[in-house]
Amino acid sequence: FGMTTPRTVPGKILLIFYGFFGCAGAILFFNLFLERIITFLAFILRTIHEREVRRKGIGNSPNTSSNKDSNSLDDVSLDDWKPSVYWVMLILLVGAIIVACSASAMYHPVEGWTYFEAIYFCFVAFATIGFGDYVVSQKATYDYVYFYRFGNFVFIVLGCCFIYSLFNVTSIVIKQFLNWLLQTMNRRCTLGTFKCNVSAAAAGRRNAITPGYLQRKHQGKEGVEVDFDSDSSFRRNSGELISMRDFLQANKISVAMMQKQLWETSQRGMGYNYSSSTSGFQGGVGPLAILNKKLGQEDV
Repeated sequence: FGMTTPRTVPGKILLIFYGFFGCAGAILFFNLFLERIITFLAFILRTIHEREVRRKGIGNSPNTSSNKDSNSLDDVSLDDWKPSVYWVMLILLVGAIIVACSASAMYHPVEGWTYFEAIYFCFVAFATIGFGDYVVSQKATYDYVYFYRFGNFVFIVLGCCFIYSLFNVTSIVIKQFLNWLLQTMNRRCTLGTFKCNVSAAAAGRRNAITPGYLQRKHQGKEGVEVDFDSDSSFRRNSGELISMRDFLQANKISVAMMQKQLWETSQRGMGYNYSSSTSGFQGGVGPLAILNKKLGQEDV
């Protein structure tokens, strides 16, 4: 917040090195908290999901369906079922509000702020913005000062952890919205291009995917000259095969993208886990990698 700063040159040099490793360690701590809280919420949501499935199974068939559902659910691990990112965001939002309201209830009488000012300070402090317009522990004396400082420490740590996790989950929701928006725009552009190609083909332009026997029929009736490939004279009875080759040549980029998507889908279907052959910290690095692993939101 700016009320405690280094004034000497050695102190500033120490701050640079200490701040470098300290900030890196704080980010690691926040990421570990994010992973643990997402795992805990996934476990709670999965338990609720299992009870709902069992309840529906028992209602449908009291003799057989409940046994099948219980056996199948016992075999499914936690990673096989992914909770909804919207439920996780809602729970984190409620947790952040509870921490902020509880901290504001402490700051309001002790610091002499209004309740809104205390809420404002909590958001600025928990989001690590730290403007410095509102700073705690600035009075000369406090009642039960040690308990107040301990409570201030606990609330700031919990608030930063909840807000950090909430921000990262919200970024997943924003990413989903942007992907949906880009896909919608891409579909419209593709549809417009397809309509233009159809209208151009109807006007008499050469269509690369027209079967060969139709081109020869068109040439024989109207006397229109049609360009064939150099080896078409040796395979006059396989017009469809030649047209497919022309189609693939005209859509190299589309075929390459389709092959890439199929390969990624097969890899996800295999569920290959690289962490089984390593030790220590495993998986991706960063909050997005943690959320993709826990919530399964990498392709939405």
